[in-house]
Amino acid sequence: MRIATTIFLTDRTITPVRLARELEQRGFAGLYLPEHTHIPVERTSPYPAGGDLPPEYGRTLDPFVALGQAAAVTERLGLGTGITLVAQHDPIDLAKQVATLDHLSGGRFTLGVGYGWNREEAADHGVTWSARRERVRDRMALMRALWAAEPTAYEGATASVRASFAFPKPAGGAPRILVGGAAGPTLFAHIAEYADGWLPIGGRGLTEALPVLRETWEKAGRDPADLHVVPYAVHPSPGKLAHLAALGVTETVVQLPPAGEAEVLRALDEYAPYV
Repeated sequence: MRIATTIFLTDRTITPVRLARELEQRGFAGLYLPEHTHIPVERTSPYPAGGDLPPEYGRTLDPFVALGQAAAVTERLGLGTGITLVAQHDPIDLAKQVATLDHLSGGRFTLGVGYGWNREEAADHGVTWSARRERVRDRMALMRALWAAEPTAYEGATASVRASFAFPKPAGGAPRILVGGAAGPTLFAHIAEYADGWLPIGGRGLTEALPVLRETWEKAGRDPADLHVVPYAVHPSPGKLAHLAALGVTETVVQLPPAGEAEVLRALDEYAPYV
């Protein structure tokens, strides 16, 4: 089992450079970072975990800038977003950011794709909430056109690009793409259509959900061996990791506290036996 990590890096936490070096030295598999551009003060969207929204949501570092720093001081550490709010991005700009980071890191980048939960944040980006999944689907297709080996045009309902020279290319032609979200037929159909796997939060319910995802994947003509399922923001225990391994999971992303250096390093010491 490969053990990667995720953390809300902010202006008050351990720095990306310090954390990335510690992770690589200790043998962790990767670092995934979340994204929120801003959190509107006047908000009706409930926090998905319940209760008050933790302050770190409004203080997150830009994940691509932070991961660029992490890439520069490591050689093996996997780098990923968990997740990128694709509907909130200009897809041509995002395709360039992804390709550049993957190219400069030697193919170490995973693009975690998400649809979001904060209606107010999305609205400020001009996103129509009910159409956000199709908007993401459209943008992913456009980005793949820009990553293609030859100039490729794409015409979609919400985004388009003419055949273009667009370099650098991602190191392997495209980064690994994992889609986050709750289990369901729409999510699983989109994973099978344009992604490499699923990024389920916490890993609950996988015993029931994985057979459904695998069936959808195979019906789409995808090779069962190519499906990646990476439980995300897990609070690990030996029993939980053993259960995930029995389900065929080979990578798990554990949650680090959004804290300063001393507290984060203590958490890495706690998780060290699982690496």
